[in-house]
Amino acid sequence: MPKRFRLTRRFAVAMTEDGFRGLKKFSREAGLDEGEALSFLFEHFDSVTDTDALAHRLRLFNAELDERKR
Repeated sequence: MPKRFRLTRRFAVAMTEDGFRGLKKFSREAGLDEGEALSFLFEHFDSVTDTDALAHRLRLFNAELDERKR
């Protein structure tokens, strides 16, 4: 039996413009709203990410983070 889709948590999210554009594009292509798209991505995080690529991208993001905050 499928799980009932209930949005039980709401939280403020700060995103970069690039991140938000990517979320909107993904949600539009998937036929979901932004909240449903985020739920899908995090519920299936391990199966939609490449572990090696994720670790590399995270290192790059963290290396640039201080500079991007200015």
